[in-house]
Parts: sequence; C-alpha cells; structure tokens
Amino acid sequence: MEPGGTSQRSGRSAESCWRGHIVQQLKHRDRSQNAMFQDLIRFYTQLLEKTSLTKGLLSRHPWAAGGSSLSSVPQQNSQLKETTGELAYQVVELQQQIRDKECVVQEQRTRLQEEESRLAGVFDAHQALQERVEQVQVENRTLKMEYDALLERQRWAESRLREEKVQEEHLLEDLMYLKKQAASRMNTRNERRSRARQATLQKELQMAARSKVSCDSPSSAPSSRSSSPKTQHRDESNKRVPARLFRSASATSQRNPTFFFSSFHLFDRKRRGHSVSLEEDQLFPVGVCLSARVPARALQVLEAHGEGINTVRFSFGSDLLATGGTDRVIKVWEVRAGSLTHRTTLDGSTGSITCVEFDPTGRRILAASYDKSALLWQLDASVPKVTLTGHSRKVSAARFTCASHQVVTGSHDRTVRLWDLHRAACVQQVEVGSFCTDLVCSESSIISGHFDSKIRVWDPRAVSCVQELPAQGHVTSLDLSSDRRQLLSCCRDDCLQLLDLRRWSSERVCVSFRAEGFKCGSDSTKAVISPDGCYLAAGSADGAVYIWSVSTGSLETRLPDKHSASISAVSWSLTGEYVVSVDKSRRAVLWSDI
Repeated sequence: MEPGGTSQRSGRSAESCWRGHIVQQLKHRDRSQNAMFQDLIRFYTQLLEKTSLTKGLLSRHPWAAGGSSLSSVPQQNSQLKETTGELAYQVVELQQQIRDKECVVQEQRTRLQEEESRLAGVFDAHQALQERVEQVQVENRTLKMEYDALLERQRWAESRLREEKVQEEHLLEDLMYLKKQAASRMNTRNERRSRARQATLQKELQMAARSKVSCDSPSSAPSSRSSSPKTQHRDESNKRVPARLFRSASATSQRNPTFFFSSFHLFDRKRRGHSVSLEEDQLFPVGVCLSARVPARALQVLEAHGEGINTVRFSFGSDLLATGGTDRVIKVWEVRAGSLTHRTTLDGSTGSITCVEFDPTGRRILAASYDKSALLWQLDASVPKVTLTGHSRKVSAARFTCASHQVVTGSHDRTVRLWDLHRAACVQQVEVGSFCTDLVCSESSIISGHFDSKIRVWDPRAVSCVQELPAQGHVTSLDLSSDRRQLLSCCRDDCLQLLDLRRWSSERVCVSFRAEGFKCGSDSTKAVISPDGCYLAAGSADGAVYIWSVSTGSLETRLPDKHSASISAVSWSLTGEYVVSVDKSRRAVLWSDI
C-alpha cells in the first residue's frame, strides 16, 4: 500500500504544479489584457451566466428526467433563439467596440510616430546648437587672444607715454635753464648799457657844470659850446612848464576819444608785490572819470548772426566787440571810425551762448553756454582753449575774477562755482536756493542775481553768503560801475535798480528807474551803466533803447525804429563813445552822437 500511496501523492503534486503554472499564466494575461478587453470579458461573463441559467432551466423540466412532455420544446426553442439573437447582437457590439479601440490605438501610434519625428528634429537642432556653441567658444578664445594683445599694446603705449612725459619734463627743464641763461645775459647787457648811459650822463653833467653861461639878457644864448643838446632840450622843456598842464575830462574826451584808452593803459600796469609780473597777473584797471556821450543816432545796422543774439560786450580797450547768439558761435568785431568790421568767429559750443566777456588784456574771451559749460578762447584761435564742465543745467553767467587765472560761473542748477583755469577744475562750489541769472565780481566779493528776486553777495575766501538783498522782481542782469561803487540790477518787473555798494546796511541808497513804454523782454535782458556812472542803458521789448540819467532819475533819451524785435542786451564802450544793442532777430546796432 505504501508504494501505491506514494505514486498517487506524486501524481497529485505534479497535477497541482502545472495547474498553478496555468493559473499564474492566466493571471498574468488577465492583468495585461484586462484593460483592453474589460468590456468583452464582462459580456462574456454575462453570456456564461445566461448559458448556465439555460442549463438549469432545462435540467428542471420533466422531459429531462424522462417523464416530461414534449409540448414545451417549441417554446424553449424560441427562448433559445431569442437568447442566441441577443448574444449575437452583443457580440456585434463588442466587435464594434474592439474596432473603435483599434482606431484609438492606431491614432495613438500615429501621434507617437509624430512625437518621435519631432524628437528627432529637436535632437538635430540640439546638435546644431551644440556645434554653434563650440564655434562661439572658438571665436571667444580668438577675441580673448586679440584683447590680450591689445591690452599688452596699451601697456606698452602707456609706458612710452610715461617715458615721453619724463623726456618732456627734461626738455622743459633744459628750456627753462636756457631761458634763464639768456635772461641773465640780457640783464648783464642791459646793466652794462645802463652803466654806460649813466657814465655818459655824468660826463655831460660835468661838462655842463664847467661851462660858463651869461645871464645878462633873457634872450642870450649859452656862451659855452660844450653844452649838450640834451641839456638844451631840458631847458626848453622847463620853459614850457608854466603852461596849462591839465584839462577837464569832458573836454578831453570830446576832442580826443582815445584819451580814455591811453589813460586806461597807464593804470593797467599795476603790480602785485613782484618786481616783474606777466600780463595775465595784472589787476583790473582803475577807472577814469569820463563824461560819456549820450547816443543820438545809429551809425550802423547789420545782421550780425544767423539766429537771435543773446549777449554783447566791448573789450576793455573799446577797440573790439564780441557778440554771442543762439547759433552757438561768438563773433568778434573791430570798432573803427564808427563802424563794425568782422574780425573772427569762435566756435566750439554745442549750445546757445548766454554770456560773453573779455579779460583785461583783451586777448581772451570767456563765454557761458546752454550746453552746461563755460568756454575760454584765445582771441586768434577759433576753438576753445579751456572747457569748464560740471554744471547739470545751462550756464547763465561766466565772469573773470580779480585773479585772472580764476573765473566764476552761475547756472540754473542753483550753484555758483569758482574755477581754476590752470587746472580747468572747480575749486569752490556754493549751493543757492534759486536759479542764478547773472554775476559780477569786485575785488573782494562775488555778487549774483537770482530768479527768486534776490541779490546775494559772496565771500570767495569763506565760501559763504555775507549779504542778501531784495530786488524789485526776478533779476535778469547785473552790472558794476567802473569805480566798483554802484551795482545796477535789471528786474523782470520793468524796473532798473541802482545800489550803492559802500552802504550794505539799512543806510544803503537804492534808486529805481522806470519809463513809460519800457518793458523787460526776457529773463536774460541785460542793462549797463555808462563808464562815467552818469547814465543807465537798457533795451526794451518794443525794440527801443532807453537811457536814464542817474543824477535826475528821469529818462534822458529813447532810441527807437532800428530793431524789429525785443532787445536782449546792450553794451557801452569804456571810451564812452559807442553803445551797441542786439536783439532776437539777429540784428546789431551801433549808436553814437557823432
């Protein structure tokens, strides 16, 4: 019995093993195909249930047991046919669903192929971009090598520049040494000549002392032939001494207009504590009291610029005139025999010229510009020698100070700046609460006019405002008298105001000048004082020049009909002979009483 039982157990275990394997395969197939044939399985399950139900019905009938009647067979047959039709319809529906599923699968395969093709295109683009990146890296390496080469060349050029500067310094030292030697030789020669002249003069004096002169008659001549011609010339000069030595300034000025110019240059030779000084180190000239001429008629009318003219200024010698306008150039004119002749044009500004001024030597011109800078020209150079930049808005005024290497500027950025021309740099800056419209400089102070109807006096040494004076309105211009004692301000309320600078306290004298018809034409209209301080001149918006008498406070004369637009500025020559007015329509008019 044991061997038979063992064989039976081994047979059962082998049967259970292949059954389990089949079950596992069926489960795996069920998991893999369940989602795709879920509907078909469900209908197939329903069909099996109906088939089992039919079998159960047939098994319960009597004929199945051998004793049923054959009369119910047709009815059962009809039921089976109905069930078969329903199952066939369900099979058709399941086949339609399978076809739909296959269409969906086909669409998904098509989309998959499209995505694969797109992926292949993207991969190709990626390869192209990778190649481009490698190419750009090669180009960058090449540029880096070129940059390193340029940097090396720049270092070499900078080293050469330093060497050249050192060589330049050596050459300059050698040149200065040679100049010192030449000056020493010249001084030695001059000293020899001076000693020789002194010795000659001493001999002549000794000879004159030994000579005998007869004094019996006033008309008698010297008895000695040894008297020199120079001694005779001095005797003749001494005879002319009792004649009239001086005349009034007014008479001299009317007979000879160049009297003021020659006197001006006499006083222009002041020294500053050194035995020898350069012309650039000279102080401002001392004014000469002169009876200025009140202009009566126009000597010349000309179209001076291509656009409107903003400013005009005579040189200290009164032989040159400078005009600046919105055409961004300065024109220099020679004043000869009652006419203006164009001499040169100075350009270099990128904005309209707002202010122009000569230095005391007459060889440099300073200008303020709309391009936020001030520019300095040599008279015979067309391009600026120095450009002063630093303001953030237009520069409305630029003036030389008493130190000729310094200038002061005022701007609409609410600052007043002091500049060193040697370094072309700002050395002092003052913040102001309002736009600066004009500036003037005296020996010890800077005076500025502002849009807030105030005049401020600054101490450049302390960089502080020492006095603040009210004005009648927005200040458009300032001007100082020749003796630096009176300050003229032109205001936007159609009024001129004259202040006595010797009295800054409550005792100061302030005189206002108005006239019927006079109207200040702009925020930069410029008025002037005559060189003798007796008259004031200003241009009006109606195109006429108005001149007031300081002593009477009334209008002296009105010069109409030569300007067709508002007059922007006037200037009075220091000789007192001429007045020039300019307007916004490019016209300049030379006035005089000749």
